[in-house]
Amino acid sequence: MKICSTCTHTFDTVDDWRCPTCGHLPPCIQGFPAFAPELALSGGGFRPEHFPELVELEMGNFWFQARNQLIIWALRRYFPDLRRFLEIGCGTGFVLSGVAAAFQATRLTGSEIFSAGLSHAAERLPQVELLQMDARAIPYVEHFDVVGAFDVLEHIAEDERVLREIHKALHLGGGLILTVPQHPWLWSYQDEHACHVRRYTATELRKKISAAGFTTLYDTSFVSLLLPMMWLSRRRYSVQSDYDPLSELRIGRLTNLTLGMFITLERRLIQLGLRFPAGGSLLLVARKS
Repeated sequence: MKICSTCTHTFDTVDDWRCPTCGHLPPCIQGFPAFAPELALSGGGFRPEHFPELVELEMGNFWFQARNQLIIWALRRYFPDLRRFLEIGCGTGFVLSGVAAAFQATRLTGSEIFSAGLSHAAERLPQVELLQMDARAIPYVEHFDVVGAFDVLEHIAEDERVLREIHKALHLGGGLILTVPQHPWLWSYQDEHACHVRRYTATELRKKISAAGFTTLYDTSFVSLLLPMMWLSRRRYSVQSDYDPLSELRIGRLTNLTLGMFITLERRLIQLGLRFPAGGSLLLVARKS
């Protein structure tokens, strides 16, 4: 069901956002329905000028590829009958493109606070529903089988509010899948320039998930074998004010292949049942209670 942002009436139409009760229709910004139009061009939590370069970097970077593979593995394992999926903060659509290839019969929706990101996502996924939205006010109720947010929560101060909104948007028994940066002791200029609000501990995230009405099904650290290198990299930039947050993604082909071998090994160990206790990132899967 959809929720009218003006009169809060719920309705269920496939392709139309016009409220049958009050007639309200969300405005379009850059061709996308906008549910938080005041934030579409200048919302917080990210720098939209990075989107064009990010499109190019995602395609070949080992980290983005490995994260996609891990997300798809978790979706197949815990939600094999996925029919409706929402990604919050879909950015340029890189994760959604992976989900679309793996779940071809699934109806996909992508949301992003910045309309600029949606333009890139639409080029990758012309058949996917895309909308501009503030994750603190999701315009759906009991609509999706699974909601995903991949390296999004750390950008939002009101993360617990977002988790409650996700809970509302899911069917009873629906699923939540998250990735977040882990370990506050890894905090550095990279986090500040990436507009992060926090890095999580596993315990903190589990508590917030539980408080929002979810039961954790699975969690594991990843980017674990590369954690020492990651720590050294963070210390290198700990006092550099002109740090470029995309610099870590601009790596040579040989370096990319080498690091990719490590993270591929790590992913395969996770798929075999190993759960890493520490790592730069955390994957968590939960179910609506």
